[in-house]
Amino acid sequence: MLSRTADHLFWMARYTERAENTARMLDVNYQTTLLPQSDAEAQIGWKGLLSISELLPAYSARHGAIAARDVMDFMVKDESNPSSILSCLGAARENARAVRGTLTTEVWETQNQTWLEVLRRVKTGEFDRDPAQFFDWVKFRSHLSRGVTVGTMLIDESLHFMRLGTFLERADNTARLLDVKFHALQKDFFGTAAEKDQEYDFYHWSAILRSVSGFEVYRKVYRDVIRPERVAELLILRPDMPRSLHASLNEVVNNLLLIASDPACETLRRAGKLRAELQYGRIDEILATGLHAYLTQFLDRVNDLGGHISRDFLVAA
Repeated sequence: MLSRTADHLFWMARYTERAENTARMLDVNYQTTLLPQSDAEAQIGWKGLLSISELLPAYSARHGAIAARDVMDFMVKDESNPSSILSCLGAARENARAVRGTLTTEVWETQNQTWLEVLRRVKTGEFDRDPAQFFDWVKFRSHLSRGVTVGTMLIDESLHFMRLGTFLERADNTARLLDVKFHALQKDFFGTAAEKDQEYDFYHWSAILRSVSGFEVYRKVYRDVIRPERVAELLILRPDMPRSLHASLNEVVNNLLLIASDPACETLRRAGKLRAELQYGRIDEILATGLHAYLTQFLDRVNDLGGHISRDFLVAA
């Protein structure tokens, strides 16, 4: 396969997944702001979201003071922000258009219709009237895109590059989503919490789980009250949780094996090493070193892995 074609397929999938995960992060913060809390706590949450997304300088230059509505507008419909949902869906559509002949009609039409529909929803103010419903729609369109892709594409290199892009992006964003919790609350919930904080803590962790469609999964796996260390274990180490770091790296490694001509290449070695650490890791060891520090290092390694994938298989930057 031409590296340019692989590049478009990889980024089409990454941008679609990024739009979904941006919607999930925004939805978590939006739902959290509906809980009893001070204005200062709410502002810390929105600032943390921008920081984790590496968008704080760009936002500050454009809007100045942090306000919930401005942050959501910036991350949803601001086309000057390349990570906004509108920008991501537009980029996914453009990458799909560039390789239209490689895609099935159903995949192309799904991408194109998503782009046309998001333009309409933003223009008519549907997002402003009900942000939660808009975020659900973005998640649904991403699910639809993946389903159509798996259900209609030939199982060949094209599909493998799309899956690689999807799960590399998912690993990055699940780690960021977990980290938003700590930036938002500015405290370590794995220490001894005050009694008055326990109910507050429960609702925040519930919001995190619901944002990754993991609330019912948590109940099925642990059959217990929501405990922060178990939420972390579910989203980091469980290979059977679809959005966990472990499950995402399993998919990254499996798809790299299918496209790599050299099984001993450095890119595959790095991916395999990261996957092995998740496979044999323990949550108590991760918490002992600090969850924020662990997630920060994980994000650096995923970014490094993405750079190696680009150099080895895609169009050189």
